[in-house]
Amino acid sequence: MPADATVAPAPFVLEETETREGKFAGSDPFALAQAWLEEAFAAEINDGNAMSLATVDADGMPNSRMVLLKEIEGAAAPSGGAFMFYTNYGSAKGRELAATGKAALLLHWKSLRRQVRVRGVVEKEDGPQADAYYASRGLQSRLGAWASEQSRPLSSRGHLMGEVAKIAARHPLNPPRPPFWGGFRVRPVEIEFWADGAHRLHDRFQWRRESPEARTWTVRRLNP
Repeated sequence: MPADATVAPAPFVLEETETREGKFAGSDPFALAQAWLEEAFAAEINDGNAMSLATVDADGMPNSRMVLLKEIEGAAAPSGGAFMFYTNYGSAKGRELAATGKAALLLHWKSLRRQVRVRGVVEKEDGPQADAYYASRGLQSRLGAWASEQSRPLSSRGHLMGEVAKIAARHPLNPPRPPFWGGFRVRPVEIEFWADGAHRLHDRFQWRRESPEARTWTVRRLNP
């Protein structure tokens, strides 16, 4: 190694009792999740980035739905690492996330026989990053984001398509991002990596830390 070369420090401090190997190896859970996600894109037929998002409403009743993971922010990002998705802020999930500030995610890949579970705190991404992602979407998807009062009652599909037409007439080429639509990032305090094992003796490694700002993760194997 050249004398002036530097070695990047490990992104996190790990406290663990077992050496992890193979698909579980690594000192950065965000890099590990990204590696698994890239494998999933190659293995799954559709939507390797599909994930379940769980929230609770004002009565404590849980809700779960599928959304698309759009980015895993790494440890070097200002967030310190997060899982990003986008939605209508006025939707049921948007309102519930705003009220509690917490969420759980689950990515499950049947082809790989693996899953990643995430629990953490939530914050909005309502700035240039959201603008850039919105602009990258197809025109019809951008118009649809304006037209849909997501999660609200709808009289008919014809009414929805009429609203899309109105928005298209108003913004025929380059609609701006709606003020009620943007991103959420989940900054985890817990990530679990799960892989199928013979005879249902699965491998599970749980990463936990005290807060999204903490640099120390406790990594432990869990019973299947």
